This record gives sequence, C-alpha cells and structure tokens, in this order.
Amino acid sequence: MKEYFKVDEWKIIEEGFDPHYNKVAESVFSLGNGRMGQRANFEEAYSGETLQGNYVAGVYYPDKTRVGWWKNGYPEYFAKVLNATNWIGVDVWLGNEQLDLAKCEVLSFRRELNMKDGYLQRNFRAKTASGKEVDVEAIRFCSMVDDEAGAIKYTITPLNFEGEISLTPFIDGDIVNKDANYDEKFWDEVSKAIDTDNGYVQLRTKKTGFEVATAMKFTVEQEGKPVEIISNPIQKEKYIAAEVKLQAKQGQSITLTKYAVNVSSQNYPAAELVTRSADVLAIISAKGFDTMLAEQAAAWAKKWEHNDIIIEGDAAAQQGIRFNIFQLNQTYTGEDDRLNIGPKGFTGEKYGGSTYWDTEAYCVTFYLATAEQKVARNLLLYRYKQLGKAIDNAKLLGFKDGAALYPMVTMDGTECHNEWEITFEEIHRNGAIAYAIFNYVRYTGDEAYLTDYGLEVLIAISRFWAQRITWSDGRQQYVMLGVTGPNEYENNVNNNWYTSTIAVWCLKYTIEAIGKVKEANQPKYNDLVAKISFREEQECEKFADIIGKMYFAHDDKLGIFLQQDGYLDKEQILVKDLPATEQPLVKKWSWDRILRSVYIKQADVLQGLYFFEDNYDLDTIRRNYDFYEPRTVHESSLSPCVHAILAARLGDIERAYQFYLRTSRLDIDDYNNDTEDGCHITSMAGTWMSVVEGFGGMRVKDGMLSFNPLLPHQWKAFSFQVGFRGALLKVKVSGDGVLIKNLSAADHKLKVYGNEVFVKANNQLIVNAK
Repeated sequence: MKEYFKVDEWKIIEEGFDPHYNKVAESVFSLGNGRMGQRANFEEAYSGETLQGNYVAGVYYPDKTRVGWWKNGYPEYFAKVLNATNWIGVDVWLGNEQLDLAKCEVLSFRRELNMKDGYLQRNFRAKTASGKEVDVEAIRFCSMVDDEAGAIKYTITPLNFEGEISLTPFIDGDIVNKDANYDEKFWDEVSKAIDTDNGYVQLRTKKTGFEVATAMKFTVEQEGKPVEIISNPIQKEKYIAAEVKLQAKQGQSITLTKYAVNVSSQNYPAAELVTRSADVLAIISAKGFDTMLAEQAAAWAKKWEHNDIIIEGDAAAQQGIRFNIFQLNQTYTGEDDRLNIGPKGFTGEKYGGSTYWDTEAYCVTFYLATAEQKVARNLLLYRYKQLGKAIDNAKLLGFKDGAALYPMVTMDGTECHNEWEITFEEIHRNGAIAYAIFNYVRYTGDEAYLTDYGLEVLIAISRFWAQRITWSDGRQQYVMLGVTGPNEYENNVNNNWYTSTIAVWCLKYTIEAIGKVKEANQPKYNDLVAKISFREEQECEKFADIIGKMYFAHDDKLGIFLQQDGYLDKEQILVKDLPATEQPLVKKWSWDRILRSVYIKQADVLQGLYFFEDNYDLDTIRRNYDFYEPRTVHESSLSPCVHAILAARLGDIERAYQFYLRTSRLDIDDYNNDTEDGCHITSMAGTWMSVVEGFGGMRVKDGMLSFNPLLPHQWKAFSFQVGFRGALLKVKVSGDGVLIKNLSAADHKLKVYGNEVFVKANNQLIVNAK
C-alpha cells in the first residue's frame, strides 16, 4: 500500500513530482465521459516513463492471439480497445529548449483531480538547463454535456526571461498499443488537413474498419488579450500541428485554449465524420472554455445529487468512495446499448478493454440504484443482442440444440480470451449473465423484460448447463468436471462448489421464469418456443432432474462447502503465515506452485454465499467465511468488496471496515502494485456495494427495499441515495438510528431492521437504532 496522494474529500491531490509514480498518477487522474477518455498524460512533451492512452468507446481491434499451439474452439484473436489519436498534445519550446519535465528541474508541482466539478488541473514551476524558469497551469476535461468533445486551457508564464516561446498544438494518430502482440500499429490514415487555427486527422482501424475523425481548434491570448494567430502548419503521417511563435515578456502569461472532438463511424457514416467534427468544434468553441467548464460542473452536480455517498468523520474513506463513483460515472453513461464496461474503463489497456462477467456480477447493481432504469437495461440488452454469438461459441466447443456459452472476454459477442483455462473452463460466467437478469427484474419489477428478452437467454444458458453437467454412475449424482471457478489460482478442478451452485440456481430460475412468462403472455411464450425449438416438458424434466441430484462438495467435520474436490488435501498454510516478501503470489511464485497451494485469488465459495445468502443461515455463512477468508490473498480487485459485504452481514464491523478501505482505495493507494496499468473500474461498483449493501444492509426482499445498517466506529454517520421502482430514497445512518427521506411524489413502503415502515411522499421518518 502506498500513501502517495493527499487525502481530500473531493479531490485527488499529488504534491511534488515523483517520476517513479508517474504511470500510477496517469491512471488515477484519468478522465472520460462515456464516449471518450484518456489517461493523465502531460500536454507538453515528456520523455520519461509514461503510458500514452487516449480511447474512443466501442473502437477495437482483433489482435491475433499469440500462442505456440492451438486447440479446437480456441479464440482466433484477443480483441482490445485501441489507443486512439492523441488530442491533448501541445509542444512547448522556450527558445531552443523544449519544455520536458523529465529534462527540467521541477521546482514545484501540484496536480488535482476535482471530482466534484469533473476536471483535471496541473500547476508546476520548472527550470530548464539554461536556467529559464516558467510557471504552467493546465486545466482540462472531457465534456459530459458534449460527449464527443474535450477542452484544455494551457497557460505558461516566463518568470526570469524574455524572448520567444513557441506553442504547437497537435493531433497525433501515429500511436501504438503497449499490448500489441507483434508491435503492430492498428490505424491507417484516411485523410488530414491543417489550417491556421484548426485541423483534423481521420483514421481507419485495420481489419475492423472503424473510422474516427479527431479535430482541434485553438485560440491564443497574451495577458488576457486575444492574439491574432499566425501559425506554421505542419503535416506528417497521421499527424497535424500548427506552430505559433510569440515574443514573451517576463511575468506576462500566454494562454492557449484547445478544443478537440472525437467522432466515430459507430455513430455517423464515415463520409460525414469530417463535417460532423467541424460542426461540434464550432459549437463548443462558440461556447468558450469557461462556459463549457461551468456546464461540466452543472452536469456533475446533477450526478452527485443522486449518486453521492457522504461519510462523516473519515476523510480517507470519503475520498475513496467518491473516487470510485466518479470513475464509474465517467466510464459508462448507459446511452448506447452497444457499449459496455471494460475492467480498466478509459484508464489503461490491460484486459483489452473488453467485457467480462464483472459487469453482470457487480456493475449492474450499481447502475440499478444510481441511474434511470434504462441504463441497467441497456447492459442486459448488450448481452441479449449477442445471444446468437454465444450459441455459436458453444457450438465450437461441441454443444448443440441452442445451448449458449457467453464469452469470458468479448467486444462483439465472440470469445477472445487468450488463456485456455479461462476460455474453456471458467464457465461460471454464464451464471452471472442469468443472475443479472434475475437481479434486474427483482429490483425494477420489470417482468416484461423476461417475456421480451430474458427468458430466451435463460433457456439458452440452461441448455448449456444441462449438457455441460455429467452423470456419475459412481456417485449416482450429477457432477461438474474440469472447471475453473472465480478463484483463478485453481484450474481444471472437479465440482467447484460455486460453479455447481450457480448452475443449479440457473436451472431453477429458468423454470420459474417459464411459469411467469406463460402466465403473463402465453402467445409470446408460444412464439419463443417455436423460435428456439424449445421442448418444454422434456427439457424442463432434465433441468429438474439435475436440480434434484446435483453433487455439492462438503466437509461435515468443518461444516463448510468445499471449494472443489480435494481442496483439503492441500497444505493448509494461512495467508498470515506467508512471508510478505512472497506476495503478491502472481509476481513472486511460479504458476505451478500457485496451483498446488491453498491460496485463493478472490471470493469463490463466498461469492456464492453473497449471491444466494437467503438460502443459508448465519452460522453457515460464518463458518465458511472464517475458513476461506484467511486463505484468500485478495489479488483480484473483485475480492475485498465481497468480503466486506459478508463481514457486515455477520456483524463483523471491523473486518468489514478494513475490507472497505482496501476496495475503496485499491487504486489510490496502489494496493496490488498494478495501478500503473489502469484503474480497476468494474470492481469500483463493488466498493459502492460494500457501503450500500454492506454497512447499509440494503437488500430487495418480497418486492421491497430492506435496510439493516451498521455504523463503523470510525464514522460519525454515512448517507446515500437509491432509486427503486420510481421512488428516490435518501438513507442516513448515525449512532441514533436511520433517517429515511422519501424524495418522491408517492408514499413508499420498506423494511428497516426487519420491520415494515411507511414513508409518506416528500417526507421522512427516523427509525431508532437497534
């Protein structure tokens, strides 16, 4: 754990420049707006360690999988989000010296991410080799209002010299991905142009044929007065720039304001991209930087009004949760059902920017409560529209009759994960897709979704389970062979408890959903039966047989569910007895040693107890928690939040608090020594869950919200808002009890500490603490 950034409730602050932390800072200070985003690279040149990253949502490349062998069903490529055109660049020359913080003496440095208003500000004083000193202030943001646009205000002030300063705003499409398998560049130039104060570059991706036009327009002021721009246009391959030379006076500031847009063939015909980019540039430049920044603050104020979690008395905990909420909101807005949430969002390239099961298991819950219903619905529709490819994916592995296996990693529905133990074995992801449908319907009451979309997905997934599960003559039970559970530090195991549990749950829920759809709309059900050739009696009989005869590994002596067959055969050395010098395992141990060890990467059995806690009494949850948590190394970002929620459920408030700090500050404090690759966006939804479902004790029971809160002793109080079936509720938990405010125009019924209460419209009530 590193404590590099300053604690502030509304900001992330870096004071002083340490180049060893630069890539971590680039991740943490990243910006986005759901349509585009970039890492916190410097505007001016930087020759030190950096990871350049600009991204346009939905644009990807099928990079050929690089392996020395091949197996039937193995994916042909690993899809990855592409590092796109760099629009933020401004080369700065002080006479014949280039401003570069890797080559200058940095006299002072401060960088702030203002999460309240949604912008990044950087101030520094630098001294060149010849002794020239300058102050620089740079402010930039990705607009939440004009979501194809970003803006930069870059101000430089010479402190001890007069003379020529050259500013060269540019657009550079000649970029690379750090993770390119063959060091290939993925973009071809279509066209470009540069004029006095504006220009563009239009590029096309190889293979996939996405086109993106990136355009800029800029103004220059000296001592607050506009300067007539006389520039030297520059063109190179995939690159345009305009050099502006000014005579600088000591103590007088020069400000370059740069407006930029990214428009994609995802949203417009390729032939119209240049025209569209010019139109957007005209709109935002007419507004001006200050107006755009004010609009940005207003847009974020609206989001925070609904999404904020307030923690009183613990600034580090407060900063952590706001950082997570901020990143989630600038990564995904739910406006486009073709888009999803990559594990790194717009903050880095690791994991390819593709969709994982993280979305369904974690992110859907966050968006259900914090956004309008269509946002979570669009996440489900994303998967529904890829059902055909999930069926094709199952066919490649030998399944038939409409069985579907959703990919572990995907951009368009095609499996593109490049590790066999994940591609073929981590099939529990199918269960997460089904769980998201259940979670959505349970939360929203939108039963029509089952009729129109959900049941078709559930049947296809259940068909997969019915074929994937094996009958054991020896046990006279069904078994689950050759899988990898959520704990990826175990491969090719038999009878992983979580995988078997969620498979059987899927079959049960599918049978239940069939009954609901038949009752709600028999004609639509009949149409679906015909469409997918569903043999209800025969197939449901098989589902029911598996449900009744499934084998689940269990140890009677310990009273726990076994993570998989043979787990207790491993040497039972707890994490507390593992030398710190040998952690993290993934970086210190061989894969063979990890696989033979008892150590768990992330919640596995406990993931199932979290999803289906209503099926187990507290003693069962406690026994399993107390057994598995000491063996868990939490080397997955998805792990601490589940442990925090379950600890709170057990009343273990101190452990819940420690796991909350770990998940909320995972990237800020670089717990896993990997923040430089990008922030852990999808696990951030788990951080929200650890407050609302953990300390807030929020559940949906019998069609209504239920709260059973706990207050960490480090906090004076905490509060959050949730939307539920047309109602908006504010919940504040303090030592005195729970304050519920109904911010809606209708009365609302809910449960607090197990008791049913009514909150009248636009009113509030207080429930005393237990």
